[in-house]
Amino acid sequence: MSELSLVPSDYIPHRPPFLLVDEMVSIDPGLSAVGKWTLKGDEYFFPGHFPGRPTLPGVLLVEALAQCAGISVMADPQYQGRLALFGGIQNAKFRRQVMPGDTVLLEVTMNQVTSRGGKATGRATVEGKVAAEADMFFVFVSAE
Repeated sequence: MSELSLVPSDYIPHRPPFLLVDEMVSIDPGLSAVGKWTLKGDEYFFPGHFPGRPTLPGVLLVEALAQCAGISVMADPQYQGRLALFGGIQNAKFRRQVMPGDTVLLEVTMNQVTSRGGKATGRATVEGKVAAEADMFFVFVSAE
């Protein structure tokens, strides 16, 4: 088997400023993935969320987890030509603020994947402390 690329944009169509995964640490196609997102402080959302106390919006943290899950699924050749769209979020919990300068470790495990979609569980940590966790659902559509 050939070695997998660890470049997020090789798997999902997201591009800056909405590609929220900087690098992949590991990918087990269709099973799990680990990625990183380093917040530099110049991201478009920090000036307005919140002035004087820049904080990553929780919804973007969940989106980063979903992108990491999408990378895991799209790395599996059987899903090429497809696009994974968000179908739902359950049990989202936010445990700590994420600020400029933080590197977020994004860990996702696919719980179920079928030809129609699937379920994943994700956890985002900063320096070993949980920042967020969520169960996510996705559906497949044609990428064309």
